[in-house]
Amino acid sequence: MTNENPSSLPNPTENRDNNLVLGQLTSGQLWMVNSRRRNGLIIYKQFYAEFAGPGAAVGSFFDVDSNQVLPVGELSLISPEDQEERQKAYLIRRQWIRLTHQLTDNPIPSQRAQMILNQFDNYFGANTVAKIPDEAFALMVGVLPQTVSLLRQGMSIAV
Repeated sequence: MTNENPSSLPNPTENRDNNLVLGQLTSGQLWMVNSRRRNGLIIYKQFYAEFAGPGAAVGSFFDVDSNQVLPVGELSLISPEDQEERQKAYLIRRQWIRLTHQLTDNPIPSQRAQMILNQFDNYFGANTVAKIPDEAFALMVGVLPQTVSLLRQGMSIAV
């Protein structure tokens, strides 16, 4: 974690809660991010991270290889009620992945980082974005955490 302010340091309760969520995801059971809330889940894989927003499927075969999670907003995971709801959740997960992929298509790292920061800021607001570590954003769009940190500090980055 590159943020140095005390409010961004992990606390034991958050770590325990995150481990419970990770256990749910890696259990093989299918869950959905509650679409009635402004929430989501950053899912860390070995070399990258994905974001699953409201309505997206999580767990099942998607996330058995997850090694860490970071809830965004007031996370609420629910179980899909029927096949139709599961199918819809799969499609929404795919849409979130596509959105992130569109951001990573940009060859300029600082622009990728700025775009992911803007997306999250527009959707979740500055207070929520401030709680997300630089590393999480960096892993989602393939940049160095320092790039995200510099952008957050308002510094210009030479390309």
